[in-house]
Amino acid sequence: MLTKRIIPCLDIKDGRTVKGTNFVDLRDAGDPVELGALYAKQGADELVFLDITATVEKRKTLVELVRRIAMHVNIPFTVGGGISSVADVNALLENGADKISVNTAAFKNPQLITALANEFGSQCVVLAIDTKKEEDGEWYVYLNGGRTKTDTKAMTWAAQSVELGAGEILLTSMNHDGTKQGFALDITKAMVENLPVPVIASGGGGTMAHFKDVFEKTNVDAALAASIFHFNEICIPDLKAYLEINNILVRK
Repeated sequence: MLTKRIIPCLDIKDGRTVKGTNFVDLRDAGDPVELGALYAKQGADELVFLDITATVEKRKTLVELVRRIAMHVNIPFTVGGGISSVADVNALLENGADKISVNTAAFKNPQLITALANEFGSQCVVLAIDTKKEEDGEWYVYLNGGRTKTDTKAMTWAAQSVELGAGEILLTSMNHDGTKQGFALDITKAMVENLPVPVIASGGGGTMAHFKDVFEKTNVDAALAASIFHFNEICIPDLKAYLEINNILVRK
């Protein structure tokens, strides 16, 4: 049986880690390299770094940041933000990233997923989906850091992306993001049960019990959180010890 993964996420703006609520009201949370190294030392299984202000001009800055992270972090890490070509990914992987995350660019050009999977392998391609539950009870895909609504349902896009070559889904509930009220169990469960690739639950983790719930009730492969780690509300060793006591298999 595979162990469940605990993944701190670091949203990066202008070289600093930031965190907000429902994708807005950002506040500074520290240096991403220092935080990443700390989480690796504490026992995080993987890290995700997302440049939320990625532009063409800042691409070189992101590559430099990845190089610094790789020098100080000894666990696998995923990088996302503004990735739109094979060349972008090649630069990030060459400088130490293990996986890359694509979101808006992949939605606008689905063949990007196939191109990346063919070049680097599906295991390297993480499709990030920002989704929001609307009044009709359906979960829809949002783009551009949660600013642009689409008419596409999250489950439809996830299934299509896996067919195109995505090897993992990073599912973020915008309704739950930063609220610390618990993960979105319904859409997470649906994804896990209908997709043949690993799913990472993101958005809403606020207590250790929330992690226990998402692992028990959805059988998701990994759970990701940000502010609770950045602001020392939950320490990774304590979280893993709690999960182990509750018979959830985690890596020591």
